[in-house]
Amino acid sequence: MKTPIKLAVFDMAGTTINSDTVVPQLLLKAFNQHGFHKLSIEAINSEMGYSIPDAIRKLLSTHSSYQKELSDIIIEKIYITFKTGIKNHFLSNPVISPVEDALEVFETLQQLGIKIGLNTNLNRSSANFLLEGAGWLNHPLIDITVCSDEVCKGRPHPDMILQMMAALGIGSPSEIIKIGDSVADILEGQQSGCLLSIGITNAYFSYDDLMTAQPSHVLNSLSDIIPIVKRELENISE
Repeated sequence: MKTPIKLAVFDMAGTTINSDTVVPQLLLKAFNQHGFHKLSIEAINSEMGYSIPDAIRKLLSTHSSYQKELSDIIIEKIYITFKTGIKNHFLSNPVISPVEDALEVFETLQQLGIKIGLNTNLNRSSANFLLEGAGWLNHPLIDITVCSDEVCKGRPHPDMILQMMAALGIGSPSEIIKIGDSVADILEGQQSGCLLSIGITNAYFSYDDLMTAQPSHVLNSLSDIIPIVKRELENISE
């Protein structure tokens, strides 16, 4: 029997909150501060969406200075530097804005009986800077937020979505749709067993880039989600 859509899980930075190039630039700076100077911004952009520690590990493994036996120590040092950079950036640049139409999309989905969840590859303190800057802390249109440091494994693993399911009493991932602007977001939705795993194009991931993960749909804006969801709901009710 077909089940209704009960939850839409959106990525936070880039998909629903404007973050420009802040995250990859600060991650590159953190690598540089620890002596890893040959990484390109393009390489870092390609890892956006994944858990930050996992992205650091993968990027380090391609570097000529990488020492596997010291990897955990180095990863932690780079990650701490990155988190400090994020904090300092948002404290000195407090102007953060929601992506256009994001709140309208949330409201429309809630009117259709669908809860709204946000998740992110950032840690909780960094995510809260984004939420507070966008005016979204404790926002009535957002039912739940989960960050990568609150689960055992971040994207593309299903842990964040599974935690939302448990908190909201959702019995099956087939009652969930996932929306994000990276390959990692699409893979997270797929590995979670979501009904739909939708990609949103951005500066880092083009239509062709996102299609490599075989998403349900690739869209250019959040508002394009609404007709797709309405069609799914009509099919479910038949």
